[in-house]
Amino acid sequence: MEGAQRGLVRHVGASVMGLWERHVVSRVIACGGCLPPVMERRAKVVPLAQGSVLEIGCGAGANFRFYDSGRVSSVDAIDPSPELLQRARDAASDNAIDFRLGPGVGESLPFADESFDSVVLTFTLCSVGNPSDVLREARRVLKPTGKLLFLEHGLSPDRGLQRWQRRVDHVWPALMGNCHLSRAITPPIRANGFEIIRSDSGYVDKTPRFLGWMEWGEAIVA
Repeated sequence: MEGAQRGLVRHVGASVMGLWERHVVSRVIACGGCLPPVMERRAKVVPLAQGSVLEIGCGAGANFRFYDSGRVSSVDAIDPSPELLQRARDAASDNAIDFRLGPGVGESLPFADESFDSVVLTFTLCSVGNPSDVLREARRVLKPTGKLLFLEHGLSPDRGLQRWQRRVDHVWPALMGNCHLSRAITPPIRANGFEIIRSDSGYVDKTPRFLGWMEWGEAIVA
């Protein structure tokens, strides 16, 4: 009897978390990803994309308005969330660029080697299962002359904040779609076959500092 009760509790818990993911987390991501300070940083990174583009973890399509139709021929965009993909399809509907959207995860990309001129990662590495696997896949599908464009939030350089980020990370991923606050950003990029050729960093205005450290830039295949 106790085993059945535990099974019921697990089932109910999984159902509740599933509803939370679909109806709360997707809305938080869609709204938070469009805050003005965040959009300002997207506007610095996304227009650098050119040629055939892969966007890993497109979310609700907040980047789509920033692609330059004079530089970009097509955008393949994947995300594991059906709710966010539907929002992304709406965002792509009025765009002159050829967008091809579908479900997928960065650790196992459904594309051939050396398929893309640009790979875009914005607020993706914080929530994937394995950032190194995603970066290796990104390197695999990039052409030798291609570029990785990234804008990510994560581990602050401030040691005091790092301690808070690690404490909060005991509960934050479970509540916020596997988002981690204490993952390093540029070190894994360098460690997985990329050379960073341009980068910048800083805290987002009007955001709690333990949430707001960001790094962005360009990298090429090393």
